[in-house]
Amino acid sequence: MPRMTAAAAAVEILKIEGVSQAFGVPGAAINPFYRELKNVGGIGHTLARHVEGASHMAEGYTRAKAGNIGVCVGTSGPAGTDMITGLYSAIADSIPILCITGQAPVSKLHKEDFQAVDIASIAGPVTKKATTVLEAAQVPGVFQEAFHLMRSGRPGPVLIDLPIDVQLTEIEFDPETYAPLPVYKPRATRAQAAKALGFLLESQRPLIVAGGGIINADASDLLVEFAELVGVPVISTLMGWGTIPDDHELAAGMVGVQTAHRYGNATFLESDFVFGIGNRWANRHTGYNLDAYTKGRTFVHVDIEPTQLGKIFAPDFGIASDAKAALELFIEIAKELKVEGKLPDFSAWAASAQERKGSLQRRTHFDDIPLKPQRVYEEMNKAFGPETRYVTTIGLSQIAAAQFLHVYRPRNWINCGQAGPLGWTIPAAIGAATAEPETPIVALSGDYDFQFMIEELAVAAQHKVPYVHVLVNNAYLGLIRQAQGGLGINFEVNLEFENINTPELGVYGVDHVKVAEGLGVKAIRVTDPDKLGEAFEEAKKLAQEFQVPVVVEAILERITNIAMSKTVDMSDVTEFEELATEPGHAPTAIRPLTV
Repeated sequence: MPRMTAAAAAVEILKIEGVSQAFGVPGAAINPFYRELKNVGGIGHTLARHVEGASHMAEGYTRAKAGNIGVCVGTSGPAGTDMITGLYSAIADSIPILCITGQAPVSKLHKEDFQAVDIASIAGPVTKKATTVLEAAQVPGVFQEAFHLMRSGRPGPVLIDLPIDVQLTEIEFDPETYAPLPVYKPRATRAQAAKALGFLLESQRPLIVAGGGIINADASDLLVEFAELVGVPVISTLMGWGTIPDDHELAAGMVGVQTAHRYGNATFLESDFVFGIGNRWANRHTGYNLDAYTKGRTFVHVDIEPTQLGKIFAPDFGIASDAKAALELFIEIAKELKVEGKLPDFSAWAASAQERKGSLQRRTHFDDIPLKPQRVYEEMNKAFGPETRYVTTIGLSQIAAAQFLHVYRPRNWINCGQAGPLGWTIPAAIGAATAEPETPIVALSGDYDFQFMIEELAVAAQHKVPYVHVLVNNAYLGLIRQAQGGLGINFEVNLEFENINTPELGVYGVDHVKVAEGLGVKAIRVTDPDKLGEAFEEAKKLAQEFQVPVVVEAILERITNIAMSKTVDMSDVTEFEELATEPGHAPTAIRPLTV
């Protein structure tokens, strides 16, 4: 039997399990693992500037391509605690990433050794499993179990904590006989699928709600096939955006209290049956007034995680199943029903959804200086084609993007849906661009998100990772300012100051162009709406020429309220801005405005 260090065995297992890329920051307690990354070879590594950044890079890497599992690596103590936010955002969105941390020697774990912390206990609530390995011979089994857990059932992250002496201990391990454990995913039965379709047959105005579980299952093509077969409009959740192209005749928009379309909410409120597949009824989708969301409708809920069924509200029928397995059965049965002439004709209902899509629109075309944010998204629609992959996290910038941008393919909207940590966007974009360099990446940040982990731009410069980063700057914590309005305050959300080094910025404070250039990337500032288009085109050229990110900073008006519900009720959304009343008001809308 071959002998090698436990750390070398871990690297060999990573390769067999399909890992070819890792993101991390070395340190004393994880250096033996890094030695084996170098000696064993076969796994690329991106050196992050912050360990939290490494965890978000791993997320972006996983989210960008089916089958990927991002790996983030850090030393003991604060490296592990820094990566907790990445683990939280991964488990919240069902994203498998593997976090590997170094640790003090086993004999020192109870002695308050330097940078020794019980990271397994800290990470437990935000992982599928977190383990400090105390015996070197257990390393192969712990890694084998980790990949099994990450891929089985509801996907999610795992943390493995390796004491330095465990890493250095030699064990017997034969890579040639290692094999991944079989993956478990629950599958719907035919009887369950038939009963679910029975609800559809009894409805008059059905909707399919397509969640992120469909994308995780790599089943977007099956979702579209099923929707076309039964002729039912599709509402995408924020995490499921891209499962059906926005310009598809059955795409009915998004629903919710923030990241939603007027026409999506209106169509949902007219429905009588909702077929949820791979979704979790997130509160930004349903709102807190569940009566408004559920009244007058029957629900079927399909989710890979059994405990999700009934968690938010009790569906009329629930199925614990992988989305792909369920959709295969739904298609099989629907085809049989079609041959038998038993599928209802929902064409008039589907057409009404498209009529609302063409009439209930928000205005995007404004010529104001400073810029109104709506115009930025309008120009983004013009500049970036259907192959574009957007990466963003949270804030008014993300909410407005979901209302105004268009997504045409699965995994082309990479968004930290539930956790929404500021600073996520830059490292996640780097991870996504590393996973698929051929796919054009456009990241989107407000000024606060951009500043949180701005140092990671240097990582992209060092490792030649080109993408375009749209920065909308209003020198405000915009979403928090808008939320504080209901409390009658505007407190500690102002970011403006007069920068003594860049007086031409006025009160917009941070000179993002200088900072970005100082970190080795290119940057363009835009103050005129008519210059946005040429700035985006220039950014695309510069990114390819220099193989680095290019930041396009748009200086916005200080205060813009983006449409959302003040009462967290999807039936009660406030439109703060002008609505589109003529075609020129929304020139990049999916459907031309009908008045």
